[in-house]
Amino acid sequence: MDGIIVVDKPSGMTSHDVVAIIRRKIRNKRVGHAGTLDPLATGVLVILVGPSTRLFDKFVGFDKGYGATLKLGVKTRSADIQGEVLLERPFEAVTQPMVEASFKKFTGLIGQIPPMVSAVKHEGQRLYKLARKGIEVKREPRQIRVDTLDLIEFAPPFVRFHLDCSKGTYVRQIAEDVGEDLGCGACITDIRRTRVGPFTINDAVKLDDVNATHIHPWHPSA
Repeated sequence: MDGIIVVDKPSGMTSHDVVAIIRRKIRNKRVGHAGTLDPLATGVLVILVGPSTRLFDKFVGFDKGYGATLKLGVKTRSADIQGEVLLERPFEAVTQPMVEASFKKFTGLIGQIPPMVSAVKHEGQRLYKLARKGIEVKREPRQIRVDTLDLIEFAPPFVRFHLDCSKGTYVRQIAEDVGEDLGCGACITDIRRTRVGPFTINDAVKLDDVNATHIHPWHPSA
């Protein structure tokens, strides 16, 4: 067994959970993933099988695409709807043109401060592990690239949008930053990864349906 499986990850489980399930399904211990998806998120998760597990670094630089929804008026500790609510503000004054104008501010090359619920390290520890202990530390902004940030549906308090971005972009942080820019706060309610490099959601198989026949060879270009 050698190759990749493009899986449509369900919500509510970690990427490591998906790997464990696929190991059992295909009866092969040499399985890994090529880039984490949050438990909240669904969508494209590339699974590496056999010798292809060595290709992890080839996937790191791939751009990604997401569809997501934010909720206006609510700020949480984790920047998503599952986190502890820190504050609630009125959102009724926010209009569609205001959202579209805000989205433009977060398009292009921008500096993004990683959320505390991220795998970024601080003094050797993952931020999310510190966050679980209720510890918040200062984070330095990192440069990311947002190619498209398009409004799909404006239905206050919910705003659906599509995002094409570089590696290292945190969708939940985009939502929180937009909320701050609008003055009402915001958090993510759902995230769906639609693309990892050349692999799209149309290539993905449901986790329940995965078997060894879904392993396909992939050879990165030089």
